[in-house]
Amino acid sequence: MATGEPLLDSLTAKLRKLYGDALVSVVLYGSAASGDHHPRYSDYNVLCVLAAVTPAELAAAEDLFRWWREHGNPSPLLLTEDELAASSDCFAIEFRDIREAYRLLHGRDVIAPLSLDHRFYRAQVEHELRAKLLRLRQKAAGMMSDPDLLRRLLADSVATFCVLFRHALLLRGHAAPHARRDTVAAAAAAFAFDPLPFQQLLDLREERIRPRELLPVALLPGYMKGISAVIDAVDRIGTLE
Repeated sequence: MATGEPLLDSLTAKLRKLYGDALVSVVLYGSAASGDHHPRYSDYNVLCVLAAVTPAELAAAEDLFRWWREHGNPSPLLLTEDELAASSDCFAIEFRDIREAYRLLHGRDVIAPLSLDHRFYRAQVEHELRAKLLRLRQKAAGMMSDPDLLRRLLADSVATFCVLFRHALLLRGHAAPHARRDTVAAAAAAFAFDPLPFQQLLDLREERIRPRELLPVALLPGYMKGISAVIDAVDRIGTLE
């Protein structure tokens, strides 16, 4: 089905030609499906469900996936229907997001009937928050004297933290909007941190401010403090379980 977006339509056509009847479904998810897509900093996230995923399917996709990455997008996810059904417990964050905002580009709707298993949902949210914060610190430690690199690191990371903040809100029973700015505002109110560093990084991503207007070394303490506040809130949920 045509989307009116040439790149997505081209990808779907190429996938159909490549896999034929073995292509069960093509699903767009992420910011492009939720309406928070920014052409410069956002990419297209695509799930392809195939009848089988063997080395033959991987080899067939090599040129197509290279073309897709050259357009600034991550390679599509390849899953079988059985894998899709069996993965909801260990990918609770990802599948919950897909269920709430997706667009069917081709084939059967395999998402609507998906049964989500949330047994490990809270633990996954905390794990992802802590892992991403640790990784941020590791990378920032090698960039503190280079504001351009540090600025880029923070701008690249904020979208991921917005996603995780949204899930922290859901865990606490709060409304969790998809738009990143609304997520930051809701999380800051719920978890008592200053939203300004996150808002400034979103301004940078959306080109509302010039890079030189954002001082990354000065912004970093408040940014990390906000992330830690959300981690503490999610951790407290675990102590009550």
